[in-house]
Amino acid sequence: MDVSFNNRDPVYLQVVRYFKEELAMGKLEPGQVIPSRREVAGLFKINPNTAQKAYKEMEEQKLIITEGNSPSRITTDGQVLSGIREELIGDAVDAFVASIRKINVPVEELLEIVKNKYIEERSKD
Repeated sequence: MDVSFNNRDPVYLQVVRYFKEELAMGKLEPGQVIPSRREVAGLFKINPNTAQKAYKEMEEQKLIITEGNSPSRITTDGQVLSGIREELIGDAVDAFVASIRKINVPVEELLEIVKNKYIEERSKD
């Protein structure tokens, strides 16, 4: 688990985002058991209370399910899973639009540039 934290966002939300990104990239699977809170705190080198807060947030967002003393698992709820992908794409698009808006590029030109860059980057995989 490799993550570098920024100073803008609360660490627990960055942990939540990490799990969402891993899921969206297929590195985590629906129903998969995830490390314990204590293990996550050690792996990310964060306070155990911060890891606990991240897990509580993921449970509230229905990203993970924890039943009794069983390990936490990624949800299998299709609506939640597709919502994660949409959220990540939306966040990336919002950041992109905010940064590019000042340049005043016509939409058609911008879409063509993005399309070409996306194809170029995908061909590197």
